[in-house]
Amino acid sequence: MKIEKIQALRGPNIWSIRRKKLIQMRLDLEEMENYPTNKIEGFRERIEKLIPSLMTHRCSEGVEGGFFHRVETGTWMGHVIEHIALEIQTLAGMDVGFGRTRETKTPGVYNVVFNYIEENAGIYAAEESVKIAEALIEGKDYDLNACIHRLKEIRERVRLGPSTGSIVEEAASRRIPWIRLGTNSLVQLGYGVNQQRFQATITGKTSSIAVDIACNKELTKRMLHDAAIPVPIGDLVVDEEDLNAVIRKIGYPIVIKPLDGNHGKGSSINVNDWDAAKIGLEHAQKYSRKVIVEKYITGYDFRVLVINNKMVAAARRVPAHVVGDGELNLQQLIEKENKDPRRGYGHENVLTEIEVDKDTLELLDKLQYTLETIPQRGEVVYLKSTANLSTGGTSIDVTDMVHPENITMAERISKIIGLDVCGIDVMAENLTQPLKESGGAIIEVNAAPGFRMHLAPSEGLPRNVAAPVVDMLYPQGKPFTIPIIAVTGTNGKTTTTRLISHIVKSNGYRVGFTTSDGIYIQNTMLSKGDTTGPLSAEFILKDPTVEFAVLETARGGILRSGLGFSQCDIGVLTNIEEDHLGMNDIHSLKDLTKVKRVVLDSVKKSGWSVLNADNEYSMKIVSDLDSNVAIFSMDENNPHIVKFAKEGKITCVYEEGFVTIKKGDWKIRIGKAKDFPITMEGKARFMIENVLAASLASYLYGFGIEDISNSLRTFIPSAQLTPGRLNVFKFKNFKVLIDFAHNPSGYEAIEDYLKNIESTKKIGIISGVGDRRDNDIRECGKIAGRMFDYIIIRNEKHLRGRTEEEINGLIIDGINAAGRDVSYEIIPKEIEALKHAIGMAEEGTFITALSDVISNAIDLVQEYQARELLEDDKNL
Repeated sequence: MKIEKIQALRGPNIWSIRRKKLIQMRLDLEEMENYPTNKIEGFRERIEKLIPSLMTHRCSEGVEGGFFHRVETGTWMGHVIEHIALEIQTLAGMDVGFGRTRETKTPGVYNVVFNYIEENAGIYAAEESVKIAEALIEGKDYDLNACIHRLKEIRERVRLGPSTGSIVEEAASRRIPWIRLGTNSLVQLGYGVNQQRFQATITGKTSSIAVDIACNKELTKRMLHDAAIPVPIGDLVVDEEDLNAVIRKIGYPIVIKPLDGNHGKGSSINVNDWDAAKIGLEHAQKYSRKVIVEKYITGYDFRVLVINNKMVAAARRVPAHVVGDGELNLQQLIEKENKDPRRGYGHENVLTEIEVDKDTLELLDKLQYTLETIPQRGEVVYLKSTANLSTGGTSIDVTDMVHPENITMAERISKIIGLDVCGIDVMAENLTQPLKESGGAIIEVNAAPGFRMHLAPSEGLPRNVAAPVVDMLYPQGKPFTIPIIAVTGTNGKTTTTRLISHIVKSNGYRVGFTTSDGIYIQNTMLSKGDTTGPLSAEFILKDPTVEFAVLETARGGILRSGLGFSQCDIGVLTNIEEDHLGMNDIHSLKDLTKVKRVVLDSVKKSGWSVLNADNEYSMKIVSDLDSNVAIFSMDENNPHIVKFAKEGKITCVYEEGFVTIKKGDWKIRIGKAKDFPITMEGKARFMIENVLAASLASYLYGFGIEDISNSLRTFIPSAQLTPGRLNVFKFKNFKVLIDFAHNPSGYEAIEDYLKNIESTKKIGIISGVGDRRDNDIRECGKIAGRMFDYIIIRNEKHLRGRTEEEINGLIIDGINAAGRDVSYEIIPKEIEALKHAIGMAEEGTFITALSDVISNAIDLVQEYQARELLEDDKNL
């Protein structure tokens, strides 16, 4: 078997709108296409022995063991690999369950699709599942435990931490979109101007001064002391002389910790003699030259969490420990404890596995214990000096037991330090009494406190502490996204996108939009190239200045990675025509419709899908959409328009020269099409279609008729504003049109326009596109033969696997089939072809260059225009 390609889909896609995170693996079964599982001796027994948990997979049988039944009766290896990929991820702590395996048009080649939690782990699962299947086929041994461990390592390296993840999950439950910024825990919630950022539990609202204060333990202690908050007595030291002076002043036992430490690193607690104190000082100074020495407060370690100045949770933290049974030694007790199903690798479970490290050995040494020591029955042996969950500690929820006076004090502390998310470490016998009565004290105040101890305590009620964070970032009524209009289709996407963007900008919004020629904010190009994929959409949605997004969304990006957004307010489908068929398993207009409709399926239920009533395949999905639907047509008598009118629905039509919004039978005219410059005085019917789509989408969003009309009147097409979209350049005796038309429907649109152009001679410069079907290339040649008097055939920049002779032969076949006596010649280079056409132009000639490299063609034509102006100036 051979993996041809692995893709990670990250947004709504052709397989699922709801399940955005999918791996799509294109797998060639090769000779295994001839061997379903029931023809491989012993395969059922081997797979059940290696991965017995596959028994839970119901498969299409709908019952437990359904997958094994399919294996026994015979299923293809792509299906088996799908289930293996899902199960090994689940065994590694990433619970996944959605999968699909579908054969492509190429016999023996399948798309194996399954969901993932972490992308890198999903890709690894895809690759490894094939290796597992091959080992099972051949009857070879496979180390499944090593595979699972590797998946866990990948997961822990790339996953969001439990605190960050909890906030993301809470936001997602409220349909707040999120984007991970980079590979760490920096996350953006929301889009554009309404975004909020956070990292771990530091938010965009967290004061940097407050973080500095919290990180300076001495300053924190002083500020709290000055505010009558109980804190341990002590002082700052830098050497043994200082250490000795402080100990004489406060006495033993003491705590020694680095001034700038965190997570308990470098700390020594309950130090009772001078030798231990010197060792503690040396250990602390590995992390900070300045070291805090303070009186050790007896009691329990508590963490109080305050968010937005309100206490939301409290937990008692217990360091990692084991309890003796009088039989097992410490090493055996640790191993037994780590088998607790609540414990796992890293952050995968409620508790973390206990690891024996230097801290552990030092604590045991103080007790004069080793790992071989057998503790007495009931003896508690602590294995860590701090109670952090990340080192194996446990937590007990005590939120409902905190005394009101302690709650008030905690909330005061958050304001004194200035933290919006504040973790307060308390040492006390309990929190049910005020600290001044229990003799407890505030040990530390933490910026970016961990949430895991509250989200999943080992005892007591779990607390959804992520909810108040999201409440703080997005209080009730605050928007979290920006309006999004997504435009897809075969032809007209870019112009429609630009028209809508112009209308939006003219109505006072700062608009970000993506097109096939670049990414723009307002009218400033920020990135050049074909930017119609998900990364370009994300570029716009991540920009904190953008108030409104208009996103051209092409099939390539949808197939490659899915959409770059979760939902849009309006989805526009300009048309579905034959283009790029035969690529990426898209062989028919039905296949292409499935791709394009992903945009419409992502429209909010309260939003609008805008479709072309004149386009057969667009209208096939009208009744199958969850959103509101509106349609447009060049003919107000179109049967679909008539039906919508009877139902009182909204449409947009071209009637009696006007662009008109219809509500049932009521007409609201936006203006005469010929008054909108983009329509070339009404001569370019395909541009009128784009105006209809843009006008309808803008109206549905809520823009006024007059505002839409005024915007359309001020949209002046040009090589700068709409490059490659019907750009006409006037010379003294002739004209040159440059357009991006590259498929039969695009050619037909140009043909329709040229019928309205008076010219003594029409010269066309055309080429065939290598990744089109033979019939498409011939059809383009045939249309060119109908609309031009003389044709220059040039070569496409990218032949995409074909030869120049093959493509040119198909074009010539098409020209000959046009039924006209049309002369043609072949000039391979586009620039030379354009120069030749200009050189042979006579008075009244109209040259049409259907170009794939728009910028080069435009530059050359503008250079000739400049020369003509220079010559005219010389002759004056």
